[in-house]
Amino acid sequence: MAVSTNLETRKKDPVGKVFLDKIIRLPWTWRITILYLFFMLFLPIVAMFLKASTEPPAKFWEIATSELALATYNVTFVTSMLAAAVNGIFGTLIAWVLVRYDFPLKRIFDATVDLPFALPTSVAGLTLATVYSDNGWIGSLLSPLGIKVSFTRLGVGVAMIYISLPFVVRTVQPVLQEMEKEIEEAAWSLGASQWTTFTKVILPPLFPTILTGIALGFSRAVGEYGSTVIIASNTPFQDLIAPVLIFQRLEQYDYSGATVIGVVLLAISLVLLLAINLLQAWARRYDNR
Repeated sequence: MAVSTNLETRKKDPVGKVFLDKIIRLPWTWRITILYLFFMLFLPIVAMFLKASTEPPAKFWEIATSELALATYNVTFVTSMLAAAVNGIFGTLIAWVLVRYDFPLKRIFDATVDLPFALPTSVAGLTLATVYSDNGWIGSLLSPLGIKVSFTRLGVGVAMIYISLPFVVRTVQPVLQEMEKEIEEAAWSLGASQWTTFTKVILPPLFPTILTGIALGFSRAVGEYGSTVIIASNTPFQDLIAPVLIFQRLEQYDYSGATVIGVVLLAISLVLLLAINLLQAWARRYDNR
């Protein structure tokens, strides 16, 4: 009888009510988390996909794979990945110096790393465009060598490196602080060189953390707009990035086209981040062996 009563109750109650009852029974921390993520993350993403779905599949494919769109994907994702990789190397080096060495004005240097977090991106773009222009402090030194930075794709890469550097440094730094230096000294006492100690002792447990910093920096670089739009010439098929293309579509009141580019941008970013996370999981599994 109890089983039949429960079945009758489930038939009478709609699925949504049962689901709502389960949510209500959750702790208040869970309820706040679910509501916050729903309104701030999931709902906007669903709305974007629904807006893009208003276009017929053929039109969606035409917009997403146009020559201009493909060129902007290339500039955006390839440059972002290269910038994240550069920061993966030099960000780890900076974190190493800040953790393992004491030197004058160390706290000032440490605080300076966070400057891209606090500085408005438009100000950063204006500063970089001025410094790396042909008459700037750095650009004037590179110009005789035939290297032009401002208003080129190289300038876009410099801006992406600048705004994504803190993610690698601040991700790697705490892990380095927790690593015991005695392990390195033990390796040296057994005759290992500094390079062998770094590659065999330090790098394996640090590698997943470096990948995390690279993933965060890559995500930040892909969505960057304020600094890149100033330091780049925004010329199609040269240094035009996808966020700027989306803004240009919006200026033309092509809301569907802008949404289609945004959906493709989101999809490619999720795939690349998934690949990085899988590589990160593999690195942790390899380290635990």
